[in-house]
Amino acid sequence: MKRREFVTLIGGAALLPLSARAQQPDRIYRIGVLTLGADGELGAQQRAVFTKALIELGWTEGKNIQIDQRRAANDVAQIPALARELFSLKPDVILAQGTPTVATLQRETKTTPIIFVSVTDPVLSGAVASLSHPGGNITGFSNFEPTLVGKYVEILKEITPGMTAVVVMSNPDSPATFITRPLLEAAARYHRVELTFAPARDASEIERVISSLGDRPTTGLYVAGEPLFGTGPNLALTTSLATRYRVRAVYSFRHFVEAGGLISYGNDLIDQYRQAAAYVDRILKGANPADLPVQAPTKFEMVINLKTAMAMGLNIPPALLARADEVIE
Repeated sequence: MKRREFVTLIGGAALLPLSARAQQPDRIYRIGVLTLGADGELGAQQRAVFTKALIELGWTEGKNIQIDQRRAANDVAQIPALARELFSLKPDVILAQGTPTVATLQRETKTTPIIFVSVTDPVLSGAVASLSHPGGNITGFSNFEPTLVGKYVEILKEITPGMTAVVVMSNPDSPATFITRPLLEAAARYHRVELTFAPARDASEIERVISSLGDRPTTGLYVAGEPLFGTGPNLALTTSLATRYRVRAVYSFRHFVEAGGLISYGNDLIDQYRQAAAYVDRILKGANPADLPVQAPTKFEMVINLKTAMAMGLNIPPALLARADEVIE
């Protein structure tokens, strides 16, 4: 081939759309998935939604994609090793769940595209430069809206007559705890209630926190929406203890209430995986993560478990029931 023909060929390739150069026919693309939470029904639903959305977009596992899953099972210390395992497989894109997971991946790579879900504040945590222009190789879907925090205290006041205090059960090692703390403190001041943070890192500490509230009828409990409390055996433990000790508790996500919790208010953690599949599709077709804006939640739902309320001998105010998006009976 003559030099002029070679230069013309290379120049013409450079003018091709990014998607035309990125997606190669007859190639199997690797999608790494790294999650913080323990396995369970929620994780199964999320995987099913993610896979179904990819199929609808033209991706079939074993045909043109390979999905490699790693799960830390609520052990943050396992994330670096799991991340290295995934990187050894040379993924084309990684789906990451949880703020600590994203932080680890961010330290490991500046080039592999990362799509996240369930990150509390991606700007404050340093994952992205801004929501509209994330920059770098990371973008995704946040599960956090600052105004939500005040709602938790407000709901607890409605279901706890004469409420004087709110206890926040959270994982002190979670970045989300530091992000939400000042917002919870502001909400407590506004509603004129005392606020206490009760750290819990494992099942024994979860039981210690909840059982200590059994003789405090004017104290409400907010259970932070972290995988530690909402996945694996700790999910059933947390909700069953609150019912046994008649603790009025509010949760961030509906799967707590489906597992027997009293009331939740928050966004849809399962639908985020459908949205993430669309971003994965765009990445595999040549899109740059820096050009895909971070999506903040816009739809929130309140779910109330009347069966749990009856077991606790609790009457849910009619006004609150009227505002519920779903009532489990």
